[in-house]
Amino acid sequence: MRTRQILCPTDFSETASHALGYAIEMATLYGVDLRIVHVVSEPYGAHNYGIVVESNEELEQHLHAYANGKLGEIVRDAQIRMPPHLKVRSEVRTGGVLGQILLDAEENDVGMIVVASHGHTGLAHLLNPSVAEELANKAKCPVMVVK
Repeated sequence: MRTRQILCPTDFSETASHALGYAIEMATLYGVDLRIVHVVSEPYGAHNYGIVVESNEELEQHLHAYANGKLGEIVRDAQIRMPPHLKVRSEVRTGGVLGQILLDAEENDVGMIVVASHGHTGLAHLLNPSVAEELANKAKCPVMVVK
């Protein structure tokens, strides 16, 4: 692989977890680091996360806190499943999902993206087949879409 990491976007769904398993296998096989990213999509809000808030600022803080907590759990699990010399990094990004995934891949010179074909109910817009297909068409690196 031409670079040192694989990117695996997650929306915390079962399908995304399944895709992460493949990302871990690929990272281990190629001997590269793993990057796990969650994108908080601005137009959709607290109802998807079960959070009640009074302001947009408070909403953003809650969404990022929730996402960072979930990512922390996922990273700990991934580190256990990967060889100790490989690193697992994570980031919560805000904005349009497709654009943020593409931007993250470009900024971090990612060698491969492993993405779920569809995501969480209520968050299906994040990683649905059309977004996964657009990602495969627009990414500058190979994209593996996992069912």
